Amino acid sequence: MDAPDAEKETGRIEAFSDGVFAIAITLLVLDLKVPRPEAGHPLLRRLTDEWPALLAYLTSFVTILVMWVNHHRMFRCIRRSDDPFLFLNGFLLLLVTFVPFPTSIVALYLRQSEGRPADARTAGLVYAGTYVVIAIAFNVLWHYAARGRRLIGAQVSDERIRQISRQYAPGVPIYLVACGLALYSAWASVALCLLLAVFFASSGALPGRRADAST
Repeated sequence: MDAPDAEKETGRIEAFSDGVFAIAITLLVLDLKVPRPEAGHPLLRRLTDEWPALLAYLTSFVTILVMWVNHHRMFRCIRRSDDPFLFLNGFLLLLVTFVPFPTSIVALYLRQSEGRPADARTAGLVYAGTYVVIAIAFNVLWHYAARGRRLIGAQVSDERIRQISRQYAPGVPIYLVACGLALYSAWASVALCLLLAVFFASSGALPGRRADAST
């Protein structure tokens, strides 16, 4: 396959994936509700009562944004595709579109953490567990493309491939820590997920912070 055909092929995958990421990140805002007027309950108080939902929204938004950036930068290295890769990418997108569901669950049960602490911990576990599976899917997708340089462009050095593999590796164990933390505190687990998203967005842990070429 010549270069223009290869770019067209991977370009279609990226375009489809971008659309899925955009839909998933948009669905998150649907869980934010406008407080209904109630006698004796000022709007400011009602708005502050919604902060668990805002925390869950912010955490999921930032995390999906980081995943999209990772996905985009991954495709700077990938220049070909095959059927297994398409299905692996599709599985990752399946998980991305699932994120609004655990976000809604954790937003609801964080509000009830005092009255139903066991349910709140379960919600936190489902939320963090979703990111564990997504981190696994990201690693599988990348390693399938990179193994033996199966789908990697000629301009990408072996050192760059190893660098990206190292950068992806911590995601699974760190999110497993968030799962363990959820067994004790849903708040702490969600807070850790948010801190992880901010860390990955602001540090060299993101693939592609340096040039993706072989230099």
